[in-house]
Amino acid sequence: MISLRKLLLGRRLANRESGERKMGAFEGIPAMGLDGLGSSAYGPEAALTVLAVLGAASLSYISWVMVPILVLLAILFASYWQTIRAYPSNGGAYTVARENLGTNAGLLAAAALMIDYVLNVAVGISAGVGALVSAVPALHEHILPICLGILAFVTVMNLRGTLDAGRVFAVPTYLFVASFGAILAIGLFRAVMSGGHPQPVIPPPPLPQASQAVGLWLLLRAFASGCTAMTGVEAVSNGMSAFKEPTVRHGHRTLTGIVVILATLLAGIAYLAHVYGIGAMDQTQPTYRSVLSQLASAVVGQGIFYYVAIASLLAVLALSANTSFVDFPRLCRMVAADGFLPKPFAVAGQRLVFSIGIAYLAVAAGLLLVVFGGITEHLIPLFAIGAFLTFTLSQGGMVVHWLRQLREPMDAAHRRQTRLHLLVNALGAVTTGVALVVIILAKFTEGAWITVLVIPAVIALLRAIRGYYLRLELTVHDPTPLSLEGLSSPIVLVAIDEWNHLADRAITFALTLSPHVIGIHLAELAGPDETYNGKLQQRWERNVAVPARAGGFTPPELVILEAQYRAIHEPVLQLARDLELRHPEKTVAVLVPELVKQRWYQRLLHTHRARRLRQALLKHGGTRLTVISFPWYLHAEDRQLPVVPQEAT
Repeated sequence: MISLRKLLLGRRLANRESGERKMGAFEGIPAMGLDGLGSSAYGPEAALTVLAVLGAASLSYISWVMVPILVLLAILFASYWQTIRAYPSNGGAYTVARENLGTNAGLLAAAALMIDYVLNVAVGISAGVGALVSAVPALHEHILPICLGILAFVTVMNLRGTLDAGRVFAVPTYLFVASFGAILAIGLFRAVMSGGHPQPVIPPPPLPQASQAVGLWLLLRAFASGCTAMTGVEAVSNGMSAFKEPTVRHGHRTLTGIVVILATLLAGIAYLAHVYGIGAMDQTQPTYRSVLSQLASAVVGQGIFYYVAIASLLAVLALSANTSFVDFPRLCRMVAADGFLPKPFAVAGQRLVFSIGIAYLAVAAGLLLVVFGGITEHLIPLFAIGAFLTFTLSQGGMVVHWLRQLREPMDAAHRRQTRLHLLVNALGAVTTGVALVVIILAKFTEGAWITVLVIPAVIALLRAIRGYYLRLELTVHDPTPLSLEGLSSPIVLVAIDEWNHLADRAITFALTLSPHVIGIHLAELAGPDETYNGKLQQRWERNVAVPARAGGFTPPELVILEAQYRAIHEPVLQLARDLELRHPEKTVAVLVPELVKQRWYQRLLHTHRARRLRQALLKHGGTRLTVISFPWYLHAEDRQLPVVPQEAT
């Protein structure tokens, strides 16, 4: 019978199959490029939202914003092309900054990336749902539930594996590229044929009256908002470990495909928004329509083609969260391997993906969606700071990398090439650094201050985790040889509730460990019962003491402890401490027999005293007390070691 988990996530994968789960460029563009491609929808719209105070004049200034963004995109492309070649296994900002700028810079990059990935999931999904309600306004009141449903779907697909997610998301990705590529081509053709004044099939809503004059600060704010269109460019270098060999070739092809498509979309959207008179609308209003929805209806109307294009836009925007789901777990794995995150983040799950990182990302993004109601406009001010901070750190790290290369002996041609690489990355570091300052200043009062405060908090948390692991290592570290002097068998305490098969097996096992065995019964857990205690002592003498003497063993003693406050661990701990004082040369071991509950209803029918006793002893027992769990199964066949099936590959 197939379990629900296996149905959703697929069969368990063996370690040897890891190579088969790597991606090529075809799967790489959907898996790592959805963030960048999806940002083409909300990046220009975010810029137009800021420019909306100019009224109809806002369309004349969109190119002033978009041209610098495209130039910056080209610089980033050249910079990350070099980063991929220099770090073919993983050229993410964390690795580059840590190796070239130091641990502090690496942690800064990691914190910024983590925050950016969480925001990317929330912004991408909310923008996708915004596209949906543009086409179907009746769904406006259901924005948040739809956002959370899409988040759950993307999470499950990534738990199945990066390759599966890339293949599934390839269909909507390439459909989106084809649909809006056709819309931009048709719109551009009509604009050229009409001398720059095309007649829209469905006119967009009229632009509001101007309420403010144009100024440098307004253009800088629009630029800062429009820069959200470049988040995701770093995804390829951050996820190089997901590519199959040769990784550099597949990484370069994926990066090229993403940047070329993104640049085409950004330039085309900005130009057609200008010539068709399309501006940004208030997403909180029921009449809201996204810029791309207005553009598609203006160029091709609202027929079948329109709805296919909008459906592909919804899919790409909503699924753009997939980029974070690819890179975030891999980033967490590297940070955890360095001891700055909990170790479970570095452990691969049954589908050879880092399931803990995926689950954490889903929960964090879900909380953001709930807090901000799934509205893109509310989330945008928090966005882009993390991305541009990692851009700057990565490019700065590469500058140091090339400077180190120049100190090594090399021929003249190689030296000229290295200097060119240095110049490209230096230009990238300066331009992204300037853009970062502009974004922080422009968006600080609109909510970006949250990100600025959260990044140091995340770094402090990472350092606290590392401090814990360092203290743990110092505590348990023992370079001395094994000491075997003064060894003696422990005193074994066996907790029993009544005389039965479970107690029989536990006492028998305890006698194989030590001749000093004491059975302990906790009385008054449910009220005093002197008659029962007397009967238990009689059974103990008959079933334990007599057979032990006959077999040449020291008869185990039965001690009945009073648990007058129903705190089952307190009398056991007191007895253990008394024994430690009387026998300082011995350790005390408490053997806790426990019935294994293998059915869900069995967990409801038992008191779980054994589990509570074991946990309390582990918490309060100290270093001289050893706790041993002794399982008992209900069915004889369950007591056998299972045969692990060899699943078909």
